[in-house]
Amino acid sequence: MGRVRSGAAPGQGSEIEIKLALPSGCSDRLRRQLAAVPALARQAPVRQQVHNLYYDTPDQALRRQRAALRIRRVDGEGGSQWLQTLKTADKGLSALSQRGEWEVPVGGPALHHQALCEAPPWRRLDPDGAVFAALEPCFSTDFERTRWTVRLRGGAAIEVALDVGVIAADGRTAPVCELELELLSGAPEALFRLAGQIARRVAVLPLSASKAQRGFTLAQGRLDAPQRAQPPVPPRRASAQALAGPLLAEMFDQFTANLHSLLAADHAALVHQARVGWRRFRSALRLLRPVLAVPPPDGSALQPLLDRLGALRDLDVASTQTLPTLRSAYVAGDAARAAAWGALEQSFQAAAALQRKAVRLALQEPLTGQALLGMAQWLAALEAAPPAKNIPARRWARARVAQLRKRWRTARRGAVDAAGQHQVRLLAKRLRYNIEALRPLLPQRAGRWHERARQQQTEAGELRDTMQAGVLATGLGAPLEVVAFLRGVAVGLARPGAQDDGV
Repeated sequence: MGRVRSGAAPGQGSEIEIKLALPSGCSDRLRRQLAAVPALARQAPVRQQVHNLYYDTPDQALRRQRAALRIRRVDGEGGSQWLQTLKTADKGLSALSQRGEWEVPVGGPALHHQALCEAPPWRRLDPDGAVFAALEPCFSTDFERTRWTVRLRGGAAIEVALDVGVIAADGRTAPVCELELELLSGAPEALFRLAGQIARRVAVLPLSASKAQRGFTLAQGRLDAPQRAQPPVPPRRASAQALAGPLLAEMFDQFTANLHSLLAADHAALVHQARVGWRRFRSALRLLRPVLAVPPPDGSALQPLLDRLGALRDLDVASTQTLPTLRSAYVAGDAARAAAWGALEQSFQAAAALQRKAVRLALQEPLTGQALLGMAQWLAALEAAPPAKNIPARRWARARVAQLRKRWRTARRGAVDAAGQHQVRLLAKRLRYNIEALRPLLPQRAGRWHERARQQQTEAGELRDTMQAGVLATGLGAPLEVVAFLRGVAVGLARPGAQDDGV
């Protein structure tokens, strides 16, 4: 629930919180684990039933302005209370969020226009009253909230809320199982200290999407849709250091958002986009490292998860792309071959299902959540840190991308074996991802570099995927003639590296 900040007018303030999904699910065991966290064990929890009804216009005028409006009923030991809340744009990604919040008590379930008009953002959102007149219910959330109020050394006060329930929209429902740590007083760093204590006891996953954002996507039937890259537009006159935080936060958010969807959905594209988000993050980190004001943390604890994601992606690609494409060429109308190929496809699908479970188990490891939370804390510190130098972003981006392109071209000329070709493919990915992230700052010719890198990545990827399918088929006990066929296709795809075309 929102809180009035010291020095703010009643009902007005800024909400600063960390949102954490709970990959292991909200069971009685999880509740006991949370209650055993030292900072929470000293506090008596308060339980409430919370019902929220969210409003927007049919064309989602509020959502397009990154605002959310709700009526909340809170049922507790003291009876029921109705609250009307307007929230404005989130300034953070992944875990730490900072939003404007205007919350006032109201007498019942109806929207209160005058109270909205007293919130400065509403006067900007709806200067003539047309938005309010068009408001209608969009979706609802119902959950049990267990609250602890924690006071830490140094004077920080934090409300910890475990929310367990459902989001409902247009006949669809989705579970709610998350923790919110809201700063009541003190510095935001205290949120991460307490979140770190919790992460040592239970598995957590930084969550950027609010219940309102999830409700809107549920209403559209897109709740677990893959999240693709959405690079922020860098200001042309920004410093290189100022670019780092927003760029890396968006990439990390793509990674964690797809991981969160993977907990409930089996789409192969979720695995792919999670890995794309991580590769974009690592590529940008390499490029940005010289201008980072805060050194990045050690992410080695994420390696087991990344390895399992990679293994699952290989199986998904073979099952959904490589094998279906090659089926007719192998079968050629022969019933026995068709049966053998069908058995192979079933083996790959079963292996992928097992590997997907392995990924979910990795997300349920506390060490994974601690590593992800450490990354989120570093990103928050990076965005808050003053730049050590004022390096113009435009000049820096052009020089760094040109340097990376030069390395790629040199590697292409020297790629005479598999190791060299692999290095070329990695550099092509890095070049492509960094051009996409920095495109507004780069010269027009960078578009040609991007297209050539994309083409080379695609060509090398087709060869690699076919070779990997052969390796996996061997491990799954496929007939020798099937393995030989896959290896033969890979040999046919292999060819000398393309000559430098001057792009």
